Amino acid sequence: MASQKHIKELVTVTAQHVMNHGGVVRKITSMGTRVLPQRMRSHQQWHTTGDYWTMHFDASPKVMQALGARMRQDPRVIRVNALKLGEKLEDIVKPREKTISYGSLI
Repeated sequence: MASQKHIKELVTVTAQHVMNHGGVVRKITSMGTRVLPQRMRSHQQWHTTGDYWTMHFDASPKVMQALGARMRQDPRVIRVNALKLGEKLEDIVKPREKTISYGSLI
């Protein structure tokens, strides 16, 4: 249970970093503790299991770079990956006809 406290704190600090620098956090998903595909070395320790989680967010490249550097220095982090979901908002958000507009609620 102590491990979950550290993960929750890491996720909270990461989301706050994005929001404090003008970004928007859209979704956070925990995938639980899993066996790593191979033994990994991080911060002078070998790891065989890790807690997997994802965070969908919008941020500037400068914020992304700072966040990556910050996470790589954190001893709780084994590996960091960032994926670009789309170039424009239309690439990420569902089309208008599939979303509820304010006018349709009145």
